[in-house]
Amino acid sequence: MAGYKETPRQKMIAMMYLVLTALLALNVSKQILDAFLVVNESMESTNESLSARIEGRYAKFDKQYEMNKDKVEPYWKEAQTIKKESEDLVKYIEQLKFDLVRVSESRKTIEEIKNLYYQDTIINGEKKEMLMLAKVPTKDKYNATTFYLVRPNRKGEAYVLSARMKDFREKVLKTMNLPVTDTKIGLITNERTYQDADGQKQNWEQHNFYFTILAADITILNKIIGEVKSAEYNAINYLYGSVSEKDFKFDHVTAKVIPRSTYVLKGEKYEAEILVAAYDSKMKPDVRVLKGVDELTDKNISRAQTIVGEEGIVKLEFPANTEGLQKYAGRIEMIDPATNQKVSYPFSGGYIVAPPALIVAPLKMNVFYIGVDNPVAISSPGLADENIKSSIDIGTLKKNPKGDWIVRINKKPKGVSKVYISATATIGDKQLSLGKKEFRIKRVPDPTAEIAGQTGGQMDKNTLLAAAAIIPNMRDFEFDLYFEVTSFTFATIVNGDWLPKNVRGNRFTAEINNIIRNGKRKQKFFFENIQAKGPDGTTRVLNPINLEIK
Repeated sequence: MAGYKETPRQKMIAMMYLVLTALLALNVSKQILDAFLVVNESMESTNESLSARIEGRYAKFDKQYEMNKDKVEPYWKEAQTIKKESEDLVKYIEQLKFDLVRVSESRKTIEEIKNLYYQDTIINGEKKEMLMLAKVPTKDKYNATTFYLVRPNRKGEAYVLSARMKDFREKVLKTMNLPVTDTKIGLITNERTYQDADGQKQNWEQHNFYFTILAADITILNKIIGEVKSAEYNAINYLYGSVSEKDFKFDHVTAKVIPRSTYVLKGEKYEAEILVAAYDSKMKPDVRVLKGVDELTDKNISRAQTIVGEEGIVKLEFPANTEGLQKYAGRIEMIDPATNQKVSYPFSGGYIVAPPALIVAPLKMNVFYIGVDNPVAISSPGLADENIKSSIDIGTLKKNPKGDWIVRINKKPKGVSKVYISATATIGDKQLSLGKKEFRIKRVPDPTAEIAGQTGGQMDKNTLLAAAAIIPNMRDFEFDLYFEVTSFTFATIVNGDWLPKNVRGNRFTAEINNIIRNGKRKQKFFFENIQAKGPDGTTRVLNPINLEIK
């Protein structure tokens, strides 16, 4: 093409070819773009995991700080400084990611750009706005972002980013007492000379962000966030490891007695664990203990029993053969690694030995009535309800949802007037009898037959007609139960003749209502032989009712 003179048309065609070739070279394939999305998602996941680990380390640091503020405070304060510097830098990078999307999607409003984000739970329930990079239309564009990040005369935002990265790196290196040339900490921005594809020199900002598509920019920024968090984690680990573990073990040692139970049934054993706080499990402490005293002294120590512990724990066990309050005292003796001297720590405790006891308390009456639900409370002092198993020799005994028990005796056996409730308790791997309680069995008392609340006397004719039935009433009885009137005899005197009427059920018949309606003043009506069936299945003859018309 250069061997002869080109026409203007040929020059134009050649130029268009060069432009097309350049455009084809700059076009990003879908496969490469998808790869950026996958890498970016992986970086975000890694950063979340690293954040959780950092929070866990800070939690341990805070716990040690609360245990010994004087010793831990200098290291803890440095950790808080690193934490704030890291948070500030990460917030800046997150804002930079938002600004890049904003300048790339310049035709969209701020609200439209915010719609490209979603809320995700990171750690400890904290919500964070996460960019949905796959939904950004201009993720494969680079013009606007390149100008924003790498402007002439080092005025682009990438230069601000590299300066802040350098400052944070230097603070971490200083905290960890490392030289500035150390390569263990990332965030390196100016330690080497970069080159483009043509061999031209580039700085860190140009190498990472010049003509780089938006998807790559976001991925690189997430990578930098990962380096920030990694540097923070290394610094916190260094500070945490600078605090001597020995200071926490022996700054305050106290003997602790943890009894399995302070209420022991006769025939069983009192059991307890004696722990030494912050004690080295590789050492074996010795315990001297004496029953029946409030304190172990030099005078009574010769009578004390010696118990050898294992892995920092001493198990204390006394036979519970004597009822009443039992006391004991002792000393834990161990070698202090700081001084290699034997030290002792006093302790004391007590427990109560009681005979097995069963408490069965009726919640309504002091007897069990036949044919009704009799609520009772069953317990034993010092024992949990779930460890008590109860039974009854007659009838049924069931637990209701409220936690109480229901005794039900549907029929009284001939010649039997008493019932017994027994209970056993599960203590450890043993079954212990708690004894039994005796209760009387009685049938439900007879109800009182009433008409309109009366059992006799005068009554208005209309009131009597409105009542229209005989109602059995359980007066002054605690249980909710009902009797059913099965039959009665109605009688009155009409024209000097005795007129009886037998009725099934408890309601007045039409004939009886007609007689009452035609009744005269002072006329008497008799309701006799009233029979009712109770919840126990027996039939009772109730009181008669004699009424006189007013």
